[in-house]
Amino acid sequence: MFAFKKKYFLIIESIKDLNLRNIKKYNKFLIIYRNHKTKDSLEDLIKFRKQCRLKLIDFFVANDKKLAVLLNSDGVYLSSYNKSFKALNLKKINFQIIGSAHNVSEIYLKIKQGCSKILLSKLLLVDYDKKDPILGVVKFNKCLNTIFNKLVPLGGIKIKNLNKLKQINCESFAILSEIKKKPAKIINRLF
Repeated sequence: MFAFKKKYFLIIESIKDLNLRNIKKYNKFLIIYRNHKTKDSLEDLIKFRKQCRLKLIDFFVANDKKLAVLLNSDGVYLSSYNKSFKALNLKKINFQIIGSAHNVSEIYLKIKQGCSKILLSKLLLVDYDKKDPILGVVKFNKCLNTIFNKLVPLGGIKIKNLNKLKQINCESFAILSEIKKKPAKIINRLF
């Protein structure tokens, strides 16, 4: 089965995590570049950004306003630990701001920070922390309807549980770990 949504958020930690040639559909993907562990060269990032632009892929940089402006990205991504309001200045130059949250108080903080979309984690069970609580489909839909209608589910989304995403009342979802493990396979299943 396939998981049909309007937009797919792909979170990468290096531009080597994702081969853009695997992406055939235009204007369906949004890439969030989280560069806190590995450092790609500026020249490689500029080439990657140009390829994204040619394929109509939105490109966001995580927690680095200077790099986002330098790459002429579509916006900036504020992690859940980022509590700063400095990113609001980017709205003046038509930058989009998206963020991530783990609970209701963080959701309201991201709204105050000017986020147009909020990635809400953890939707399903993740491999790295099996004891941490998860939202599940029912709780996520309840949060979506009562708190904020621009929530995007994140966490635990794998090839084997893509069918569960059909039950979620949202127009998009975000993938992190599955992009590193099986990028071509997951992208092919998204259509």
